[in-house]
Amino acid sequence: MTQLWCNGEWLDSDDLPIAPMDRGAILGLGLFETILALDGVPVFADRHLARLRAGCQRLGWETPLPDLQKIAGELLVMNKLTSGRARIRLAITGGSGSINDLTAGTDRVVSIIACPLDDTPVSLTVSLSPWPRNERSPLAGLKSASYAENLVALDHARRQGFDETLFLNTAGHLCEAATANFFLVKNGALHTPSINSGCLPGITRAVVIALAARHGISSEERVTGLDDLHSADEIFLTSSTRGLAAVSRFGDRIFRPGPVTESLRGFWNEEIRRKIPG
Repeated sequence: MTQLWCNGEWLDSDDLPIAPMDRGAILGLGLFETILALDGVPVFADRHLARLRAGCQRLGWETPLPDLQKIAGELLVMNKLTSGRARIRLAITGGSGSINDLTAGTDRVVSIIACPLDDTPVSLTVSLSPWPRNERSPLAGLKSASYAENLVALDHARRQGFDETLFLNTAGHLCEAATANFFLVKNGALHTPSINSGCLPGITRAVVIALAARHGISSEERVTGLDDLHSADEIFLTSSTRGLAAVSRFGDRIFRPGPVTESLRGFWNEEIRRKIPG
């Protein structure tokens, strides 16, 4: 039986309590974070909590957040996930309440669960989504539980034989992938869509930008279009559990492994290993 932490208690996964009218369950009103754990240690836990706290503030929620480092560490031990890679999911539901009022219900659920994480591929094939991302949505930039749009787009891509999909926004600019942020490399310089594109302010995205600056790789957050993508030398995606994954094919175009992507992947691996004691 899988153990999880919920509202201050340790529970079996079958005993997760959630109200029948919890707006997180029936309306998707909730927030979550997906966190990499390496050898029993959550990676960048402080950054994930900061993003979750900012999301709560945007929704007007005064929700006490757990000590993620401590509880997740105990959770990984209880589920025998102290060696290798694991995925931690910290989630907050909106609880019961009116559809006309975002106030978090007193029966809201705050939960943390962990599961094993297989090795992720070093490269991915990517399509262009037929549906645009609304950069002016009130949910833009939130790690929202309203995730069905991403799943539908991802399923469409996989039915076409691709691993992932890229969204344009309503202005026709590149935004993000269904489950990742997006970078391209041109003439040795790194480019990624700005937050104004509607993309999620990804944890690994921010780390990669910082690593590029630290190692003298030129980088810029800017408006990025399809022409930029088609003329790129390298493309890669970033997410908390994947790290950096090179794009080997976008649509019909094949991309070869590139030196900037490989260098940044090495720097990222070094950075997450620095977070592990001993």
